[in-house]
Amino acid sequence: MLEPLKDYSRLCVHTMTTKPWTLEEALAAYAEAAIPAITVWRQHIEPYGAKKAAKLIQDSGLKVISLCRGGFFPATGGHDREKARTENRRAIDEAATIGAPLLVLVCGAVPGMDLATARQQILDGIAAVEPHAKACGVRLGIEPLHPMYASDRSAINTLEQANNLVIALDSEWVGVTVDVYHLWWDSYLRAEIARCRGKIFSFHVCDWRTPTRDLLNDRGMMGEGCIPIREIRSWVEQAGFNGPIEVEIFSDEFWAQDQKRLLNRIKSAYLRHV
Repeated sequence: MLEPLKDYSRLCVHTMTTKPWTLEEALAAYAEAAIPAITVWRQHIEPYGAKKAAKLIQDSGLKVISLCRGGFFPATGGHDREKARTENRRAIDEAATIGAPLLVLVCGAVPGMDLATARQQILDGIAAVEPHAKACGVRLGIEPLHPMYASDRSAINTLEQANNLVIALDSEWVGVTVDVYHLWWDSYLRAEIARCRGKIFSFHVCDWRTPTRDLLNDRGMMGEGCIPIREIRSWVEQAGFNGPIEVEIFSDEFWAQDQKRLLNRIKSAYLRHV
C-alpha cells in the first residue's frame, strides 16, 4: 500500500476551490496556511488583468502550477470554431504572463452534435493552437470529463480518448490532466494511466459524494466519498508523475462556509486520504 503523504510540499489548491475569494484574498490565505502552490482560474484573473495578477502571484511567493481553463473547441459554425481557437490563444498568453507552465483544456461539446464530430473538432482545435502554445512555452493538458458531461461540456470522457488525442497530435507540448473525480469509475483506468507515462501533466483530487446532489457543484472533500484516491495516486506515480497534487472542489456547500476553515479541512484530508 502506498504510504500517506507526510507533508504539504506537493499540495496545490485551485482558486475555484475557494471560489468566494478574490485572487488577492486567495493568495494571502494560501500563503498564511503554508500551502505552497496555486492553480488559477481565468475568472479570478479577469478583475486584475494578467500582468497585475502575475505581480500579485510573484509577490505572494506561491508557485503557480497551471491556468484553468481553455478548450471548448466544438461549434456548429466555422466562425465560432475560429473564435474558440482565438480565445484559447488568449488563454495561452495569460498562462505565459502569470508564469503558469500549463493550460488545462476542458475540450467542449455541443448539444445535438454527434460525439464523433465533436471529437474531430477538438483534435483540429488543439492542433490549431499547439504552435502558439509551443511558442509561448505553455503545455496543454487535455482533461477528460465524466460521461455525464458528454452532451454539453466535453466529448472527451475517458483517459483512453485523451491518450488517443495525445498520440494523434504527437507534440511534447500536449499531454493529459488526470482528475480522479472524472475518471475513478473507469475499469481501464490503471492501464490507461500506465499508457500515458511521461504525458501526465497534472493530477487533480477531490471525492465523489453518494448521493450526488448536483452534477457540477457537489464534489466532496477527500475521504468523504467513494474514490480510491490514494490508489489512483499510486498509479500516476508508477507512471512517472511526482508533481503537484491539486485540490479542485466545486461545492456550493463548501463555498458557503468559512473559507479559512475550509483550507484547514483540505490540509487535514490531504494527509489522511491522499
